[in-house]
Parts: sequence; structure tokens; C-alpha cells
Amino acid sequence: MQLVEEIIAQHADIRLLRRDIHAHPELRFEEFRTADLIAEKLTQWGIPVLRGLGGTGVIGIVKAGSSERAVGLRADIDALPMTEHNKFEHASKHPGKMHACGHDGHTAMLLAAARHFSRHRNFDGTVYLIFQPAEEGGGGARVMMNDGLFDKCPMEAVFGMHNWPGLKAGQFALKSGPVMGSANEFRILVRGKGAHAAMPHNGVDPIPVACQMVQSFQTIITRNKRPIESAVLSVTMIHAGEARNVVPDSAEIQGTVRTFSVEAIDLIEARMRAIAEHTAAAFDCEVEFEFVRNYPPLINHEAETDFCREVMVDVVGADNVFEFEPTMGSEDFAFFLLEKPGCYVVIGNGSGDHREAGHGMGPCMLHNPNYDFNDELIPIGASYWVRLAERWLAAR
Repeated sequence: MQLVEEIIAQHADIRLLRRDIHAHPELRFEEFRTADLIAEKLTQWGIPVLRGLGGTGVIGIVKAGSSERAVGLRADIDALPMTEHNKFEHASKHPGKMHACGHDGHTAMLLAAARHFSRHRNFDGTVYLIFQPAEEGGGGARVMMNDGLFDKCPMEAVFGMHNWPGLKAGQFALKSGPVMGSANEFRILVRGKGAHAAMPHNGVDPIPVACQMVQSFQTIITRNKRPIESAVLSVTMIHAGEARNVVPDSAEIQGTVRTFSVEAIDLIEARMRAIAEHTAAAFDCEVEFEFVRNYPPLINHEAETDFCREVMVDVVGADNVFEFEPTMGSEDFAFFLLEKPGCYVVIGNGSGDHREAGHGMGPCMLHNPNYDFNDELIPIGASYWVRLAERWLAAR
């Protein structure tokens, strides 16, 4: 590995920062302590700070030379609403809140890069260090954009990185094109007419209507969508009735849809709406149909992906750079990539052997109460950030 020596020397200090953030997790748009800590460190290192975008967002602005060129590096800072099972010293001090996705580590890696930039500005231009709130379901990237991120911080491209359990520490993976799915939710309320269960002909039963819809929705995936295009339609909740001998007035269906393209979302939403409305009409019911698009698919740009691969090879060697297998999990960095060229990559977090005494007995996987970020990644990820920014601002 060709890591930055000074970043390796800073490892212990940044590790303490990471563990402090882990011990004090904050949920989306509530990252006040975390944002203050980030701003305090950046200011201490002589890096100007822009705050307020996305509410709790923090942006460090590192300038060197006279060029107007600029690049953005992003880390997410929020935690998840879940209780940690680990008992080691830096475990969450707030029940019901946990850094179970490694955003504490993402923050630490970008802070380590920031500290190096403050002392060694081996580039001509500007590096924007984007510490983004509310990735976990809050769409913080979109909120920062709505607050003027790319107007106040004009940049040519933006890059993101996430830790990935199962991939060894010291390894990276990436892929151009679609790599993460869109996240969409639906809610359908079927309104019938309540009756005694012994005399259903006096009412209109919404339950078989809801069941008919659920079955029909899967034909969208198997008969309307192109077979070579991926999509997942999951009905995850059906609620109806309060008593065994009563035909209820209504039945509610809820679930999610995930795709790798906006065109597939358009198709599925339109077909679901038509099926719901016509099925309800056929059974003399009324229907309310809601479809909410939360996150778009994350689609890496080809040229920027090739660029990131070259940087990775320089940092960890070609044998440690892999092709990423796309996942239907979602990520709001996708909003940034709708507006700017860029690439989102993953860095290996190992299999959990790094966890100290007192960890939970479960797997060290994302969104698991036994998870902990692998501190060995800090100098690796930070070196990648530094080399990426330096190379980008020197390349073109």
C-alpha cells in the first residue's frame, strides 16, 4: 500500500475522534454535537467552515493556488434509530441511537484527510469537504442541494465512499453505471363497506380486493418490466379488521419498490395505480393510492469511475481493487450524481475480527446492533481522499 505517512502518524488521534462520535450518535437532522465537533476541528486546523446547509451540514473549504477548479468529497454524519448491543468502552451512550452504518468512520476518514490538507496543499484549486446530515432516510443530500450547495460551493465533480463489511480491510470496490437502487414507498387504502361476517352480501369486503391487488402487482415485474432490467416490488404490510366476525370497512396495503432506473419507477408506479384503481372499481370499492419517491437510483459516471479506479490502484494496488456487485439498497448520494459527475465507491470493513472485547455476539454487518467501524480503514480511506483530490486538481 502507498498510504500517506503523515496520515498514518495521525491515526491514533483520529481514532479517538471516531470513537467519540460513535459513543454520541445523533439521528438525522439532529447532528448538532457532531456538527459542532467537525466544525471545531476544521477551524482548529485553519480550514474555513460553511454551516447551515441541510440544517446540520458542515462544509470545510480548502483552497490552494489560484485555480478556480474545485472538487467535492462527501461523508455522511448521522446515526440510526436502533439500540447497540456492543458493550465496549466507546459503545453508544444513547439508548435507541447507534452508528450502525459506519458514518462515524466516514466522518473520521474525511477529517483525517482534512487535517492533512490543512498542512499540505499539494494542489491548485479548491477541495470542498462535505459533511452531510440525514443520509438515513432524511434525504440530506437533496436538502443541502436545495439550500444552495452547488451554488455556494461550485465544483466540477463530487465523490463519496462507504465502508463495506465482507470486503477485506485494504480493499476497494466500484462500478460504473447503476450500483444502488432507488427507494420508493407505496400506500394503498381500499374502502369497502363493513358488514356482519355471517352476512357479507350486506357489505363490500375490501380484504379479497386487497389480496387481488397484491397478486396482480407481481405481474408488473414478470410481464410488464423488461426481463433484463432489475426491480423489486415488496408488499410488506397488510392491515384490515378488528374483530373475527366483522367484515371491515377498509384494508390498507403498504410496501416498497426498488429499481436501477427512473424509467422502471415510472412504469411500475403507473401500472400499480392502474391495477389498484381498476381492481377496486371491479369490486365496487373506492381506493386511495399513494406512491412516494424517496431516493433515486445511484448511477456512477463512467469517466469518474475510471478515474477513481486509477487512484485506488495507486493507493492499494490493482490486486485490491474489485468490481462492485450492485445492490438494491439505496443511498442519497444519488441526488448529488443527478447534478454533478462523480462516483460512489466502497472500502472493505472486514468481517468483524477487529471488534474489541465487549462486542455483541451477532454479525458485524451494516444496520446490525453488533456492528462497529474498523479503525484500520482510517489511514486507507483518508489516503484515498487525499490522492483523489490532488490528482483531480492536477489532471485536467
